[in-house]
Amino acid sequence: MVRSLGLAVALAFAAPALLLPTATQAADRTAPMKFELRLQGPAEICGGQCALLISASGAITADTPRDFKQFARNRDLRNATVVFDSDGGSVLGAIALGRDIRRLALSTTVGRVIDIVATDAAGKSGKDETRFGEPAAPRATLSPRGDCESMCAFVLLGGVKRMVPPEARVRVHQIWLGDRREDPTAANYSAEDMVLVQRDIGKLAQYTIEMGASVDLLDLALRIPPWEPMHAMTRAQLVATGLMTKDPAAPPAPATAAVSPPAPAAAVQPAAPKVTSGTQATPISDRRWSVVERGGVSTLARRHPLTVEGETIGSFDLALACSADGDSYDFSYVERRYGAADKPSLAPLSGVTLRVGRALAPLKVVTSERRTETGELVSFASGTLSAGVVGGFAGAGNQAMIIETRSEGVVTVIRLGNTGARQDFPQLAGGCSKTPGARAGLPARNAGAYAAAQ
Repeated sequence: MVRSLGLAVALAFAAPALLLPTATQAADRTAPMKFELRLQGPAEICGGQCALLISASGAITADTPRDFKQFARNRDLRNATVVFDSDGGSVLGAIALGRDIRRLALSTTVGRVIDIVATDAAGKSGKDETRFGEPAAPRATLSPRGDCESMCAFVLLGGVKRMVPPEARVRVHQIWLGDRREDPTAANYSAEDMVLVQRDIGKLAQYTIEMGASVDLLDLALRIPPWEPMHAMTRAQLVATGLMTKDPAAPPAPATAAVSPPAPAAAVQPAAPKVTSGTQATPISDRRWSVVERGGVSTLARRHPLTVEGETIGSFDLALACSADGDSYDFSYVERRYGAADKPSLAPLSGVTLRVGRALAPLKVVTSERRTETGELVSFASGTLSAGVVGGFAGAGNQAMIIETRSEGVVTVIRLGNTGARQDFPQLAGGCSKTPGARAGLPARNAGAYAAAQ
């Protein structure tokens, strides 16, 4: 009997809460993708229209298509629905998996498959049931609260029918070399690297069209740089790009998922502070953290582009210096935004927050004003983070700092890696410990001068 995907999902959500531990735990999303077969239940809810569910939870690797073929071999998967909960993974693995799903004429959705025990008056479990004359899979219900991120969105296209529950999230971003995602602006890229990325983009475009979807999906993903959070797709975008084949509750979809933003006006590059390295001075780097001498104050500083969903709206400098108490470090945030005066991104900043791990540091916005001579919005904020947190960020391994800014109608979130901090932070920390009395921090009286000099 052919089942409707929409009906199957709706019935699964209505199942009673006779739940056992989930077939795939959330923590498994970092492990290679695992496939498990379940029959929707309980039987008294869906009767003869119970959906056959394939739980697909975990990371997509180069071996995932092979694992799926082994899982599907000698199984009757007619009219089954693959349920994804995944952070994504391999580009080529995702393309091959999506094609295998289409070849088997399966449906796809986003969520989590949760095992249940359905017992009758005699105490028998649903595991003794049959389907097409064979023993049926264990019973399960379907939770809509799943995530399908990065390459998982493209695997979703493999379904002949595709549904994304309102409670689920589909998020996309640019293709990037996996070993350089943590600090992409600091990494080096060879011509061979670029060839590989371009090749994968071409293969994705071909696959997207092959699946009957819109290349707007790929266009949207390619706008989100690796230092920004992934873009959460709206209901309209899910329909417009073809990730959903039907959404009765959604309004008519626009012709395209999004409109390409106009190219920003050329920015007036400010004079950069200098890094003292022996007798040679260089500007603040956008490739690494380095020690900067400014007005007799030593800071560890770095520059980074400021973007909103891939549109460059300016840049910022982040600098940390010794504090007076010796148990923390002073942070200074200097930002420049450019563009038309009526753009939402040119509204004065109302807040800046730093996050390292679980530690939060709200910075005080000292000034946020538009400069008439350049047309730029220049903002300055300051605050502190504990020495332990800063030391952890500058320690071994790939650590990241999240910088969030807020203004009227616009929020930016940038992930900044720690390249260079491990090498140069000890120089700053050593200078702090040797400074007698009030340490060489960035006191309030110097804050304005530091901001003006950027």
